[in-house]
Amino acid sequence: MDKKDCFNLGKITKPFGLKGEVVFFLDVDEPTDYASLDSVFVEVKNQLVPYFIKNIRINSNKATVLFEDITREESLALVGNDLYLPLTLLPKLTGKKFYFHEIIGFTVIDSKKGNIGTVATVIEYPAQPLFQIINNDNEILLPVLDQLIDSVDRENRTIHVTAPDGLIDLYLQK
Repeated sequence: MDKKDCFNLGKITKPFGLKGEVVFFLDVDEPTDYASLDSVFVEVKNQLVPYFIKNIRINSNKATVLFEDITREESLALVGNDLYLPLTLLPKLTGKKFYFHEIIGFTVIDSKKGNIGTVATVIEYPAQPLFQIINNDNEILLPVLDQLIDSVDRENRTIHVTAPDGLIDLYLQK
């Protein structure tokens, strides 16, 4: 399994108890969606290695997990490693909600300026993620905020936005 075909589920943060259990931090909106996982990929030396789950207990955004067929020492060696699942296991989103990876290449249409370019990536800053939109030789950075996003059209690969007055002009003036 390649990392490009997966999403980051979280991280193994610490050992738990004496039976080889570990604690996952689940970096997801709905941790309970993952309460019946039977396996995960753990990144070990830049490779995704499948680990099968014998038992999982979810508590808030943490899970206590016992893997099948590994010793306590082997589980301790996994602490600090990232967790991945195939993109196919992501819950489907509808309406204005989207995963950052799915909107790469979408055309962004502003309610006043029209087509302002294509989403190159989403830059994830701690305070606020930003759409990086490419318009010819110009880069436009637009905050990813619900109140700015009017609609997402997956079929036509477009995002309709209403940018704050003057924001787009700052990027397009030469």
